[in-house]
Amino acid sequence: MIGAGPAGMMAALHASECGARVVLLEKNHMPGMKLLMTGKERCNITNAETDVKTFTASFGKNGRFLLHALYHFGVNETIDFFHKNNLKTKTERGNRIFPESDRSKDVHELFLRLIKKNNITLLTNCTIKNISRKQGIIERIVLDNIEIRAKNYLISTGGLSYPRTGSTGEGYKWAKQMGHTIIKPAPALTPILVKEYWVKELEGLSLKNVRISVYQKNKKQDERFGEALFTVNGLSGPIILDMSKSIGKLLVNGQPDLFIDLKPALDVNILDKRILRDLETHKNKSIKNVLPELLPNKLVPVILRSAKIGPEKRCNSITKEERKKLRSLIKQFPFTIKSLLGFNKAVITTGGISLKEVDPKTMRSKIIENLYFAGEVLDLDGPTGGYNLQVCWSTGHLAGESAASN
Repeated sequence: MIGAGPAGMMAALHASECGARVVLLEKNHMPGMKLLMTGKERCNITNAETDVKTFTASFGKNGRFLLHALYHFGVNETIDFFHKNNLKTKTERGNRIFPESDRSKDVHELFLRLIKKNNITLLTNCTIKNISRKQGIIERIVLDNIEIRAKNYLISTGGLSYPRTGSTGEGYKWAKQMGHTIIKPAPALTPILVKEYWVKELEGLSLKNVRISVYQKNKKQDERFGEALFTVNGLSGPIILDMSKSIGKLLVNGQPDLFIDLKPALDVNILDKRILRDLETHKNKSIKNVLPELLPNKLVPVILRSAKIGPEKRCNSITKEERKKLRSLIKQFPFTIKSLLGFNKAVITTGGISLKEVDPKTMRSKIIENLYFAGEVLDLDGPTGGYNLQVCWSTGHLAGESAASN
């Protein structure tokens, strides 16, 4: 098995439990390096959405491929696996499931312990020179100084996100050499960069319960509700990450624009009445000292500058046009999207090995008889919240069992 990330480690463990002798190859000095980084080093193990069809719908049209894997080893089975191995979990907002300890290291150590317990041969610092095949099957893997021959092989090398953890696309290269189609990889679940230079003034500001819409050519292309975060040169946070895939596609065809509704619970008329009430209540105060009742402090100077209202201007001097401009900015705070941040900051990769060429009931290649795939190397990507790690657990478990029993 090539690649000791979450999918590869799960595949190796279950294959060994099914009676197979397993050799697990890892290019890094230790397995599971990306696992240590997930969920901001807290490891968002899975999502508590236990209805399989609802879960797979989050992946779009490719989600149907996951049905068998999730019925075989789904969310409940994943939670049971961790509990059985003495790792307690907790569920947070958005059905996100984490270790109770908030430490990805505890998940990592669990797998290292089980790899040792199950007598899996783990080889680290491996450089694969060649994957030799003949008449539709793999014969051997050639490393620097040894050759490995096996009955079945598995590729679980991840995508291109966080390349410093070892995800540099070798799995795509090997699969392509063996006849597989690779859907062009692109960053997914990644922050975005914007053209407005002043966004750096908002760095670190977290927005909750906002609605973000993306337009192109005056037509709404995507919309999400939830949390966002300003970075030094753009935006991040759950809803931005989830929108990044569609934004990436839009960027190919021209300039997309982003608008933040800072008060989605208030329609325009109610918001206008609220602003009027605040202005009348504090008519002798400076506008900069009144707006924090409606907006985060960090946003106030930026909004006032955009509305061309002096921060010291008294509330009783605010004109109707200035009030309308404030209202408009609060409901549609505009940004010009420059680009996605890229693979270095992308949580996962969209694209990968075409699902048409993989049997969803076994994870076996339809081209190479003794080759299996699992995890992010496949053309599968879901939203934030534990969905993508669940893909690793489910496809890894199924691939490991299939390879062991074939």
